[in-house]
Amino acid sequence: MYDTVDSFIAYIARVEGLSPNTVVAYSSRLERFAAWCERTGTDARAADVRTIRTYLAELSREQVAHRTLAAHLSAIRSFYRWMAAEGIVEGDAVSAISSPKLPRDLPGVLTTQQVEELLRAPDTATPAGLRDAAMLELLYASGARISELAALNVESIAWSERTLRLWGKGSKERIVPLYRRALEATRTYIEEGRPALLAQAKRRDAANGPHPLFISARGNRMSAAMLRRRFHTLATLAGIPADIAPHAMRHTFATDLLEGGADLRSVQELLGHASLSTTQIYTHLTPDRLKRAVAQAHPRGE
Repeated sequence: MYDTVDSFIAYIARVEGLSPNTVVAYSSRLERFAAWCERTGTDARAADVRTIRTYLAELSREQVAHRTLAAHLSAIRSFYRWMAAEGIVEGDAVSAISSPKLPRDLPGVLTTQQVEELLRAPDTATPAGLRDAAMLELLYASGARISELAALNVESIAWSERTLRLWGKGSKERIVPLYRRALEATRTYIEEGRPALLAQAKRRDAANGPHPLFISARGNRMSAAMLRRRFHTLATLAGIPADIAPHAMRHTFATDLLEGGADLRSVQELLGHASLSTTQIYTHLTPDRLKRAVAQAHPRGE
C-alpha cells in the first residue's frame, strides 16, 4: 500500500505538476489512510464505499473539521481514480461517495478607503519601502496569491505589453494586465530599491536569470511567509484590522472588477480559477452590480 501511495505521489508531482504544498498534503492524507488500512487489516485494493465511509467516520470521531474531511476524501478519490486507470484496482467505487457539505464563507474585502491607506503605508524614501510599495500595488493590480508573488522574477513583467506572468496552482500560467501605477511602482523598485537592497547585502545578481523580484535585506528571495509578515506590518501601520490577510487584496481585486462591470468569465480568467463556481462567490458581495445588470438587461428593469 505504501509503495502504491509513493507511486501516486510521484505521478501527481512529476506528471500532473501539482504544487509542492498540494503534493505534501496528499502524501500526508494518503499515508494516514494507508496506516489505518494496515492497523485495521483492510485490503485497500478491495475498498468500497462502506470502507471509505468507515474511515471517514473514524476521522469525524476525532473531531476533524468538515473541510479537513473533504480534503481527505478528495485525496482518496484521486488516488483510487489513478489506481483504476493504472489497472491496480477494478472500477472506482470511491467516486460514488459525496463530499460533506461545506459552509460557503464570504471572503473579506477591503473598502476603497482601506486600500488607499494601505497603499500609502510604505516609506518610499527607503529601499525596503519601495519594495513594499511595489508588492502592495502588484497584489491589488493582479489579484495574485501571496505565494504567486513570492515566485515572481524581474523577468515576469512584460513592460511593453504592460502585463505580469503568474504561475498559479498546479503550475498553471496566466497573464494579467497591470495598471500604470503598479507598473511605475514596480519599475521604481527595480531601478532604485532593489539595487540598493543588493548593495546593502553586498550581493550581486547572477549573471544569468532568473532574478528574484522581491528580495530581503540579505539579498535573498523573499518567501511567501516573509511577504505575508510585511503585509501585516503595513496593514497595522494603515490601521487595518489584524485579521485581514494578503488574500483580502485578491478578494478586493475581484470584487472591484465586478462592481466596475467586468464579466464573471473575465474575472475567473484573471484569478486563475479552474471553475466558474469558485468565482461566483463574489457575486454575493456585489449587489449593486446585480441591480445594474437587471436594470440594463431586463425588459422592465427600469
